[in-house]
Amino acid sequence: MPHDHHDDFAFEPVEGLPEAPPEGEHILWQGRPDWWALALESLNLKWVMGYFVFLAAWRLVAAMDLMPFSQALAISTPFLVMGLVVCALLALIAWVQARATVYTITNRRVAMRVGAALTVTLNLPYTQIANAHLDLRRRGTGTIALDLLGETKFSYLVLWPHARPWRLRHPEPALRCIPDAAHVARLLAEAAEARIEQPRIARAPAGQRPGPAAVAAE
Repeated sequence: MPHDHHDDFAFEPVEGLPEAPPEGEHILWQGRPDWWALALESLNLKWVMGYFVFLAAWRLVAAMDLMPFSQALAISTPFLVMGLVVCALLALIAWVQARATVYTITNRRVAMRVGAALTVTLNLPYTQIANAHLDLRRRGTGTIALDLLGETKFSYLVLWPHARPWRLRHPEPALRCIPDAAHVARLLAEAAEARIEQPRIARAPAGQRPGPAAVAAE
């Protein structure tokens, strides 16, 4: 099976990987999401705070017709307090998610250790990745979404927030909100191209004459 889920409650011999890389495989890059970018993009922190500011402003304007400004301000302020509490909780969730995540790019695959409560590792060989899409942001952070080949599908809920936004029907695993995303995308593209073009020599069974089937792209 080219993609696999791995229970990471077990000891990790290498951070972010369920087992030590096999011979010939080496790590090119490892990283985590930028927690602040994750809070803004995945948890919509600005929109949530804006919603509570709107509620407070609406309450203030409506109350000013019925009472003095100071009293109207007093009864609208709790909306701002609730907004700050909710945003603080969302920021904490983003920080925990970022700390629990390790993205790994090797010369053979992309591995994603994700999940704060239930930790799993997704192994995605380059031969099963059709395309990689980069969404670059102003601060240099960005998301690299992976369009997979084959029949293996992932649940959006299992992947979230490590999934391409709004791709609910065909979820795409994604390296979310990583720093220096343009550099990482180039590294991934070069590694994938080198791996796909590298032939794998398969030994023919005893008694079978070697032919074209003995050499296959991995």
